[in-house]
Amino acid sequence: MSSFDRLHRIRIILGAILIASCSASLLAATPNKTTHVDFGVGRPATPAEIKAWDIDVRPDFKGLPKGSGSVSLGQDVWEGKCASCHGTFAESNEVFTPLVGGTTADDIKTGHTRALATGSAPQRTTIMKVATLSTLWDYINRAMPWTAPKSLTTDEVYGVLAFLLNLAEIVPADFVLSDQNIAEVQKRMPNRNGMTTAHGLWDVKGKPDVNGSNCMHNCRATVAVSSQLPEVARNAHGNIAEQNRSFGAIRGADTSRPAGAVALVAATKTEAPKPVTGSELFGKNSCLSCHAKASKLVGPSWEQIATRYKDSTGAEDKLVAKVKSGGAGVWGNIPMPAHAHVSENDIRQMVKLILSGAR
Repeated sequence: MSSFDRLHRIRIILGAILIASCSASLLAATPNKTTHVDFGVGRPATPAEIKAWDIDVRPDFKGLPKGSGSVSLGQDVWEGKCASCHGTFAESNEVFTPLVGGTTADDIKTGHTRALATGSAPQRTTIMKVATLSTLWDYINRAMPWTAPKSLTTDEVYGVLAFLLNLAEIVPADFVLSDQNIAEVQKRMPNRNGMTTAHGLWDVKGKPDVNGSNCMHNCRATVAVSSQLPEVARNAHGNIAEQNRSFGAIRGADTSRPAGAVALVAATKTEAPKPVTGSELFGKNSCLSCHAKASKLVGPSWEQIATRYKDSTGAEDKLVAKVKSGGAGVWGNIPMPAHAHVSENDIRQMVKLILSGAR
């Protein structure tokens, strides 16, 4: 054997020994003799960090935190943080569809919402559809209020849910909902027996709800927009691009302009504000959902308001305060939600536009 061959073989043996020793060192450093290898990068999550991440609640209420909240507590939270979008009695159709309604005492007994089968209700409310209380608790806890998700305390979440259940006549007005009695309340949910598992989503081997065979071969050639928001409704609730939450890569179209006129605007992108006219403010702040210029909708028309207050001293200041604080009784029993989130300058500009229509 040549000296070169001997040297080459020695190098191979030394390399094998080095690899074996490194492997032994790594295994020796492994805690509890598991197959985990510590490369010195990162650290184990602390119990507190795991607890903050692990917030889901199962239908059997595993994962539900300890706590309680009364109907009265929920009402206080609701009026301050929920009513502006959902209405005083969860009946709003302005920003979101109603949460409560369409169920009966008989539904509570049977666990099936009859209106879902008969189609007798004008629309489906949340209480009509949802089968498990855990779904409601989990969603309120994660996503509400819309402008400040995850800001409610555990007891406030229990209280808000108790208030909704009271509005739906599932629990009495003096009820206190807690992790100890929520399973009993579950037995009174109007659609608790309405959940079906007879669909493809329940089993990975099941038949899918839809079959996109046309898009499995030549997607670019076959995919096309099949529906779009009607232009008349495009800006009914203000510019969607300005209503994104303050976190996450959420995008919204600039609905203050015609479809296709601009690209999607990133939620995190900062742009210089453009001047807004008084009439544009009505659309931006969802006023057009309840008020029209010449005809009564949910609330009075601009012309009706202008006519009533045209000779009233201090009408502008009165209406500015009314819009900001909300209320009911002047034009009927349907309440107008408070608009504390709208700047006084914007409110005053809209009020001036309304009052000028009578002159």
